[in-house]
Amino acid sequence: MMDRRGFIANAFIVLAAPLAAEAQEVGKIHQIGHVSLMSPAGMAPYVQEFEKALGQLGYVKGRNYVLINRSANDKPDLVESAAAELVQLKVDVILTGINQGVAAARKATTTIPIVMVYGIDPIGAGFIKSLARPGGNVTGGTFEADPEIYGKLVELLKGINPKLSRVALLWNPAYPGATTYLKATSDAARQLGVRFQSIEVRASTELDSAFAAISKAHTEGVIAASDPITFPARARIGQLAAQYRVPVLAPWREWAEAGALLTYGLNSLEPWRRAAVYVDKLLKGAKASELPVEQPTKFELVINAKTAKALGLTIPPSLLTRADEVIQ
Repeated sequence: MMDRRGFIANAFIVLAAPLAAEAQEVGKIHQIGHVSLMSPAGMAPYVQEFEKALGQLGYVKGRNYVLINRSANDKPDLVESAAAELVQLKVDVILTGINQGVAAARKATTTIPIVMVYGIDPIGAGFIKSLARPGGNVTGGTFEADPEIYGKLVELLKGINPKLSRVALLWNPAYPGATTYLKATSDAARQLGVRFQSIEVRASTELDSAFAAISKAHTEGVIAASDPITFPARARIGQLAAQYRVPVLAPWREWAEAGALLTYGLNSLEPWRRAAVYVDKLLKGAKASELPVEQPTKFELVINAKTAKALGLTIPPSLLTRADEVIQ
């Protein structure tokens, strides 16, 4: 059954700061730095959600905080300089939704607290020592409960197409932590008796050739890893999927809205609201090393019925009843 209780912290998580630090310093304007890979326009909905949550916590932009955005504008090699600039500005806390941002910020500072919105395999990446006690200057949330969600996507595809014989993972091997997606997807395919195809894309310009390779191999379904390369190109991926008549499944609802057959994963906006809670606690004196890292506990199932019809696929009624939303 789908967990509809909402995105909550694990039982052990208590985001509490010492009482003496609860009150914000009167008259102080906090500087919150934000480093991103996507363009400011692409990040706008997520940044707005973060600032909305800050407002609900009593913060007023321009009065007691300013948000300093630094974007690499879809150029991965500029992430480090973006993070370094925020450190030079001596911001009070650094916020980032990408692993490259966490890595770059850690390289530039060991003292300024860093809030990761959805870190990928943060322990394996060396960002934290454990979820319960991060131990350094990084805290925040993980991208998903674990990478096995990609295996779940393979299972869902198999449920829709019981005769599924070959599935591909569309992924960017240059994205930190992405190998965990590769393993989860290939393991699930093997367990289900489905052949696996790895399709690497390091730039959006490689998508056409990627789908040509998928078609040539007669692959019957694509699991799309969501990262700063594939996510902004989800509309194009949806077009290619329609052109080659191959279903695409991914972890975020925005993919289904762009034409993917199905998505299963966390609500991509909720972690930004949770990030505001972390920023609030850190600004009030909490230590990043002692703030437990959260894992998502709610996952949304979104089905695009229009895409299913175009592909000639029948969604099992049992799956439709489980869906949080069916796009007609």
